[in-house]
This record gives sequence, C-alpha cells and structure tokens, in this order.
Amino acid sequence: MSYPRSMTGFGRADHQLDQQTWSVEIKSVNHRYCDIKIKMPRQLYVLEDRIKKEIAKVFSRGHVDVIISGNGTMEGSKHLEVDHNLADQYRKCLEELGSRLESTCTADTLLTLISSYPQVIRTVEAEEDSDTLWRQLQPAIVRACENSLAMREAEGANLKKDLLERLALFAETVEEIKAKAPELLALRSASLEEKINSRLEGIDIDPARLAQELVILADKADVTEEVVRLDSHISQFRTFLEADEAVGRRLDFLLQEFLREINTLASKISTSSVAHQTVELKNEMEKMREQVQNLE
Repeated sequence: MSYPRSMTGFGRADHQLDQQTWSVEIKSVNHRYCDIKIKMPRQLYVLEDRIKKEIAKVFSRGHVDVIISGNGTMEGSKHLEVDHNLADQYRKCLEELGSRLESTCTADTLLTLISSYPQVIRTVEAEEDSDTLWRQLQPAIVRACENSLAMREAEGANLKKDLLERLALFAETVEEIKAKAPELLALRSASLEEKINSRLEGIDIDPARLAQELVILADKADVTEEVVRLDSHISQFRTFLEADEAVGRRLDFLLQEFLREINTLASKISTSSVAHQTVELKNEMEKMREQVQNLE
C-alpha cells in the first residue's frame, strides 16, 4: 500500500466457485470515520461481520458502499418440503366435508386435492454453511478492495503532488514575510518612538524607562515566533506527506495550526504588503484543506 491515499475510489470483481458467481462492487467517498454499508442477498447476512472486517483491513477511513450480487445454481440451495401437519388438517377437513355431504373420493383424488393447496408442498431455501459461502465470496471482496485501493492510491498521488506545489508557494510567501520582518519591526519601533515623543513633548521622563517601554511595545509586533512555528508546521506537513500510513487527520490539524499562526501574524503586522500576503496564505491554506479533507 502507498500513502497518502484518497478516500474516493471504485472497485469491482467477480468470482466463480461451485457453479456460483459472486459480483462485488465497492464505492467509497470521504468520511470522518470508516463507515461501511452493505447491500447483499439475504443468504449472506450471516457473513456481514466478516465482510466488514475484511474491508476494514484495507480502508481506515471513508464512507464505503458495498453491493454484492450472485447468480448461478448453488448445489443444495433449494429443496422441496412437505408440511405434513398442514396436509393432515386439509385431509381431515375434506373427509369431514365429504361425510357431511355424503360424498366420498378415492385416495388418488384426495392426494391431488391436498397437494394443490398452498404451502403443503413448498420450496425451501437451504441454510448454507457460512464457511462455504465465505470461501465462495471472499476472493471477490479481496479483489474489489484491491481495485478500489488502486484508484484511491492513484488519486492520493495526485493530491500529494498538488499539496506539495501549494505548500511550496505557501513556504515562499512565509519566507518573504520573514525577510521583511526586521525592517518592519524597526519601522514600527521608530513610529512608536515618534508618536510617544510628540505626545510627551515638554514632559520630563526618564529616557531609559522610555526605551524600555518602546522595546515592550515593539515586541508585541515581533512575528519571529509565528514565522518559526509556521516553518515547523511546513516541515511537519512535508514529513506527513511522505509517511507510510494514513495522515489525513494530522494534516487537517496542522492546517488549523497554520490558520492560527497566520491570524496572529496578520494582527501584529498591519502594513498593506504583508496584509496582502497573509490573505494569499489563507487562500492557499483553504485550497490545501479542501484537498486534505479527501485524504484517508
């Protein structure tokens, strides 16, 4: 199996054994958990748990619809059965009616009448041995899962390629903001100092205390922590995309952390150029999240 994998897939397979052919179709779409729904002939109900466990071995997430159909003649699947109690009741009723009407009939006539009545002779579905049914059905389920998995893996590879391209653009924009940060912080400090000096003109104040307050105010506009955390999240995102396991949920969580840092960064730097870049970051992040939502 290769990762990441999409949760969208389709697979179909047939298997013939003992004059019986089973067809299995598996369709899957994105879902928060592994949700398996099965439509199948009544005789397979006894295998429902086995079928779900077999499919869950392959898919950890996604809404999975399974359609199973069969055709052919299963040896011993049906037989005729006589309801002797019902036949006796019909016989007694006919004899009682004949006695009341003072009429008689031969045994052959009585047999013909009774055997023609509903449910005296009926077709009965034989109970199939569950292990025999499973032996006939399992190969079709396994191959249908494999075919669906192949489609999910192919789609996952496409999603990975798109996500890496978008992540590269995202990282590039973060680097541009990082490069601007020292200059923007210096401008912020100078602007604060100018505003404070203009308001405190003529007021005697300790220069050291003023410098300390300016540092505190300027520090509130420092985005170093946010940029460092974004760099870390970007690195983790790439690592998860290379992992040999399902990572959709972890990628989704990371993108939530992306958004948290972007919002904080935007609140600290209000210049038009950076504001435009934070909007670009959010746009890319939303596009990435749409893709991640479909990863297993």
